[in-house]
Amino acid sequence: MADDEAPVKEKHAEELFKEFREVSVTEFFRKNRAHLGYSGQLRSLTTVVHELVTNSLDACEEAGILPELQFEIRQLGQEHYKFKARDNGPGIPVKHIPKVFATMLAGTKFHRHVQLRGQQGIGVSGVTLFSQMTTGQPITVRSCTGDNKVHEVKLLVDVTKNSAEMVESKEYSGYWRGTEVEGELKGVAYNTSERGPYEYLRRTAIANPFAEITFIDPEGRKTVFKRTSTKVPKPPTEMKPHPKGLAVDDLLNYAKGTDARHVGSFLSTTFARVSSAKANELQKLVTFDLNKNPRKLTWAEAEEIVKAFDKMDFMAPSSEGLRPIGEEQIKKAVLSILKPEFEVVIARSPKVFSGGVPFQIEVALAYGGNAGRPVSGDIQEGGAISKAEIMRFANSTPLLFDASGCALTKSVNSVDWKRYGVKDFENSPMTIFVNLISMYVPYTSAGKQSVAEEEEIIKEIKMALMDAGRKFQIYHSRMRREFEKEAKMNTLMKYSTELAPALSKLTDKDEKKILKDLTHLVKEKLRIEALEEELEDETEEAADTTFKEEKE
Repeated sequence: MADDEAPVKEKHAEELFKEFREVSVTEFFRKNRAHLGYSGQLRSLTTVVHELVTNSLDACEEAGILPELQFEIRQLGQEHYKFKARDNGPGIPVKHIPKVFATMLAGTKFHRHVQLRGQQGIGVSGVTLFSQMTTGQPITVRSCTGDNKVHEVKLLVDVTKNSAEMVESKEYSGYWRGTEVEGELKGVAYNTSERGPYEYLRRTAIANPFAEITFIDPEGRKTVFKRTSTKVPKPPTEMKPHPKGLAVDDLLNYAKGTDARHVGSFLSTTFARVSSAKANELQKLVTFDLNKNPRKLTWAEAEEIVKAFDKMDFMAPSSEGLRPIGEEQIKKAVLSILKPEFEVVIARSPKVFSGGVPFQIEVALAYGGNAGRPVSGDIQEGGAISKAEIMRFANSTPLLFDASGCALTKSVNSVDWKRYGVKDFENSPMTIFVNLISMYVPYTSAGKQSVAEEEEIIKEIKMALMDAGRKFQIYHSRMRREFEKEAKMNTLMKYSTELAPALSKLTDKDEKKILKDLTHLVKEKLRIEALEEELEDETEEAADTTFKEEKE
């Protein structure tokens, strides 16, 4: 060691821990706002739209109200915008407004086993935090629950305490019902790209045909996405977790909160599809008495139960608590816009992934017409070139960002499309629509734009897409054969018109009669071939149905 270098002084443990303190969840997200989806000018603005719209749709659906949403974005300066979102939902009682809009991990959703768009109780308070971080201004919330009293509250977030800082509160008369949120943002940008607010709202309207959405963009242009259905979605119902895919830690946590006195009754009241008969079957597979108190279960005993569940057969989860868009609505709201040459919608039966969480997959495949993603600047004969487009949704909510790391994207790309007659998937005029439905969507982050790679989810998406692919293959084969049939007909008729005069001279018969007979022979030959091909198609479709039933 050099003479001029002082020795490093050792520090006592107490000194090292002087700065040890608890950090509030709000403080964490203030320093890590990218986890909430605020990481880029366009994405940050779209995230604000996403959080407010999903909250409004959830509120309207739970209250049994046909949603009418209004969203306005007004430019105030360079990268400086004002937003205003309004809905016709049930409103928010004034005492809950501070918790809803200025407290992280507070809400009505996280602790419930129910299918909703929002899950964590973070998103809308994240909007308040982001607005505050970029402008220093509070957000303004106006709410009326139908009692002709409008409560207007201006809020900031107390970052250190994860609580609301009330700036102003007042009450006045008003004759409307719903919630209105207004605030300012800086460091954001608006454009009409496929990841911007307009496209987000367009896709939201597509996947939620019962909602009417009005959007006013920064240039004052007003767009109304009219509802195509007047049927109020059935309110979501709470679901019990399914025993398949259950983790040991989850089982023990459920056991700690039960009022049941015996493990058998705890299992039958806590989990779906666990009857008393199943409890008796389980007893034969474990080494301890199921009459013991569930709160006294050991890790080893819980592990025995989970392993036994894996060996047992259970009915699939009920679909009552899951609300798919539905084949008819997808065709009406999604595929009618694309006007494809071919379309197919596949809905899989409910399954479960880790933790015993029920989920369901809906996919649609559209080919030709306006399907696919137009590539600007590239023009071919007949119009612009279209590349394959993947439209991702989770509980009917568009996922526009983080596509490469999403299980939905990876599932689509993992399918061998060449097997189904798609030689170059990436450059095909094809739109793939995937909707994951679940009471708990395993997002990769609080920004809720990408789904984690759960094995069961990937498998179900692939199965649905392979089913759609087989149906496309049959269609594509028919179209190819029609093209080949027409080409063959033209070729044979060309030779017939040349052959008829020669045969007429050789046989001394009427040329027109010979040509007529040749034409009849050609058509009959092609008709027989068509019948044989139709029989092949029917056999193929029957095999396809058998394959699907076996997989189910």
